[in-house]
Amino acid sequence: MELIRKNMIALFDVDGTLTLPRKSIDPDFRSYVLNLKKVMHIGLVGGSDMCKIAEQMGGPQYLKEFDYVFSENGLVAMKDGEVFAKKNIAEQLGEDVLQTFINGCLEYMSTIALPVKRGTFIEYRTGLINVCPVGRNCSQEERDAFEQYDLTNHVREKFINHLKAKFPALPLEYLIGGQISFDVFPKGWNKTYCLQFLTQFDKIYFCGDKCNPGGNDYELFSHPKVIGTKTKGPNDTKEYIQKLYDQHAVGDTAV
Repeated sequence: MELIRKNMIALFDVDGTLTLPRKSIDPDFRSYVLNLKKVMHIGLVGGSDMCKIAEQMGGPQYLKEFDYVFSENGLVAMKDGEVFAKKNIAEQLGEDVLQTFINGCLEYMSTIALPVKRGTFIEYRTGLINVCPVGRNCSQEERDAFEQYDLTNHVREKFINHLKAKFPALPLEYLIGGQISFDVFPKGWNKTYCLQFLTQFDKIYFCGDKCNPGGNDYELFSHPKVIGTKTKGPNDTKEYIQKLYDQHAVGDTAV
């Protein structure tokens, strides 16, 4: 019996959904995810840039296995291994506004004390600015420690509230993602941005871990055109994939 691939797509967040935070996907689990292509289309939607997503998926060659890959919330869009759309935050905001905002971030970071501070506090990406109070050069142990510190002290939440008060006229969104940072981008440039490229599908599923308000999966998870599911991590996601597969594994028995 040959399975029929339906006109629907399952989208997956990467960090915390298909992988542990900033870790690479388990090769067996990657094969398990790709097996879903037998019954529907599949895609990735991450806040990281394409290089980081490729790293977490085991290498750039595996991105071609997905029908769609949306990095930086979909501001860089790939189909069948080829980038077909890209939006630039510098062009959208203008260099003067962008630098004023970045300077404001650095000024605030100079006033806060944390258990540790490392390097790369601001990361410019094509479609967004990633702000990291502890610094992206921190070790995995320091990353884990900051995550726990932030749960108690709300470092990122306070940082975002400060920026909203300092730059009230800027049309920006702020979303917390991963363990140590938050993303900043023009309003509407959250993960729902990718939906404009998926209008041909009858159903759109999405699975992510940061699905509460303020998390970077929330807008896509709660969108009326999306059937959203919250996951606790790769093991939980595996069970979700199996349910999707079983639900839609309809075969063609025609001779």
